Amino acid sequence: MPHASAPRVLILVENLSVPFDRRVTQEAAALVEDGYSVDVICPQGTKRDTEPYAEHQGVRIHRYPLTAATGGPSGYAREYSLAIYHTLRIARRLHRASPFDVVHACNPPDLLFLVALALRRGGTRFLFDHHDLVPELFWSRFSGGPRALYYASRILERLTFHFCDAVISTNESYRSVAISRGKVPADRVRVVRSAPDLSTFVPVSPNAELKKGKPYLACYLGVMGPQDGVDYALRAIAHLTHDLGRDDVHAVFMGSGDAFEDCVALAQDLGLNGQVEFTGRVPDLTVQEYLSTADVCLSPDPHNPLNDLSSMNKVVEYMAMGKPLISFDLKEARYTAQDCALYAGDNDEKEFGRLIGELLDAPTRREQMGEKGRARVAESLSWDVSRQNLLEAYQDLLNRPRRGLLRRG
Repeated sequence: MPHASAPRVLILVENLSVPFDRRVTQEAAALVEDGYSVDVICPQGTKRDTEPYAEHQGVRIHRYPLTAATGGPSGYAREYSLAIYHTLRIARRLHRASPFDVVHACNPPDLLFLVALALRRGGTRFLFDHHDLVPELFWSRFSGGPRALYYASRILERLTFHFCDAVISTNESYRSVAISRGKVPADRVRVVRSAPDLSTFVPVSPNAELKKGKPYLACYLGVMGPQDGVDYALRAIAHLTHDLGRDDVHAVFMGSGDAFEDCVALAQDLGLNGQVEFTGRVPDLTVQEYLSTADVCLSPDPHNPLNDLSSMNKVVEYMAMGKPLISFDLKEARYTAQDCALYAGDNDEKEFGRLIGELLDAPTRREQMGEKGRARVAESLSWDVSRQNLLEAYQDLLNRPRRGLLRRG
């Protein structure tokens, strides 16, 4: 329902371009459909989203040049410094032309509160969209690094929670962190899950050619960073192939990231040439074709403090396509997939590989798990549910006073 005077919203995102970032794109479009005026500031992509300015589904997108970090913590310091500079520069220009009612900042990094503070003097509210547990993310990537850097990330997280007027969390575990660690009042924290749109993300006709002559297809979809466990999946497939004697599975890994080249090299070292295929990032229609053809899907994120509490987009996407999956035994993975997945314990990649084979040998069980997964997403994990939660969070944010800069609650 359109508002009498459209509230102006500025969405800040640093780690992906828009509309490539599906969550941000869905949120922005939902707000526009509900009568809000929405601008987004984000980095330019390298192969897509390269224009400095674009409009998409009624959303005005302002992009700045940014090179992704390399070289460890110092590389991230350079990346984030440039991102804050460009974001603040564009935000101030837009705010001077027409002030924003809400700054909606998505992490990582936990630095965008600086931009929100710069715009708060006129009454602008700050909504924190909590995508990642950055201290845990830092620890999983740089566990051997200086502890001072980890504690610095905790301070920045604390400041973000302190200055925000409300939080939208991707799951209940993140909501608990905002309330307990961040000291945000519980009535100012809502769960808005990342979720597929079931009106467009639907199964298509399987394509047997994608199996490359094998009886079975296993698929991975997602980012390939150091914490995402693609190396675990590759070693699991090597165990399935070399130790358990299964050469009837073709495995496809869709996506890219910091660890992409390392994963390709590891597949070669493990003797998986011809059995494992890396596609890089592919369009949604290609994803749908692969997942529609897959017999089993892989969610190999290893157990650590970050992954245990994080909801993986790929888990819901596999379920939305009616496919069973293998996962390590993570708290949020179990909450999401329930009995639509098999779970390997203790980051045991050999058990992970054995479970792939077990599921491939049980076609009726695979079908039943897939049907349950699709039904669960439609009932409680789809974008329709998240969209309603997002709009309610905005209504509440705009209808109540801001939190004091120094006063809690």
